[in-house]
Amino acid sequence: MPRSEPLRVAVLGAGLIGIDLVTKIQRSPALSCELVVGRTEETRGLRHAAALGCATAAGGVDALVAGREPFDVVFDATNATAHAEHWARLEPLGTLLVDLTPSRVGHMVVPTVNGADALLHRNVNLVSCGGQASVPVLHALARLCRPRYPEYVEVVTTAASVSVGRATRLNLDEYIATTETAVRTFTGVADVKAIVNLSPARPPAPFRVAMSLVVPGADEDTVAAHVEAAAAEVRRHTPGYRVTACTVTDERIFVAVEVTAAGDRIPRYAGNLDIINAAAVLIAERYAARRPRAGATEELS
Repeated sequence: MPRSEPLRVAVLGAGLIGIDLVTKIQRSPALSCELVVGRTEETRGLRHAAALGCATAAGGVDALVAGREPFDVVFDATNATAHAEHWARLEPLGTLLVDLTPSRVGHMVVPTVNGADALLHRNVNLVSCGGQASVPVLHALARLCRPRYPEYVEVVTTAASVSVGRATRLNLDEYIATTETAVRTFTGVADVKAIVNLSPARPPAPFRVAMSLVVPGADEDTVAAHVEAAAAEVRRHTPGYRVTACTVTDERIFVAVEVTAAGDRIPRYAGNLDIINAAAVLIAERYAARRPRAGATEELS
């Protein structure tokens, strides 16, 4: 029997991702943002969170563990290196940990591809912003090619440098490795290359992901239909997601997508933040809808 009261959630990390995440949580009737945690009291994001009406604390994961009762959901918006420790500290509390870092510690989930898996795991990894933008399309094209698979997949992500915070910059190697792992996992293709570009252009360029696949015998009309169907599913939680190019030349499929942010606490060019945060909130809302009331016997594994 679904719960009627909002889940108690916390955001660990008060950078660009964390503050946009707070805004999205506050719009959700299924979630209640009870705490935003930063590294130190001087963290600028904590002041933004307080201005939004949220309780704040310094001290990182220690502040979460020290609470009077465990949070139902914690969103980890810190960095990949720290996530393993965060999971070790929070796992005994029964909290659902939604990981927005490219740590590969938890179970990788892309909502439109394997969203149901999020209800079966306590540590859910959202891959990367590039993974969230590319995997739905690449998964659809890999299914189209069966029983054969594409021979090669390349994913080139371009984000405005001003939309990429300190934690993400520290994790660029992990970002590439995790995005490549996700593409291999969800497509079955062994030969995968991920590339990331941080653009200093002014005005800042919108978030873009370009995908190239080597697929002998592909039909352009069929490819376009599958790509647009995948994009339509993503737009259900990220309305600014759109296909800007889809071509088939000889044995190469080229697809480009662009993500425009909703324009709340982040500028419209920061679609990289928008898509991964929208996926995180969607997973928490689905968990809220399925989580039993107190006293019920059903539990997640």
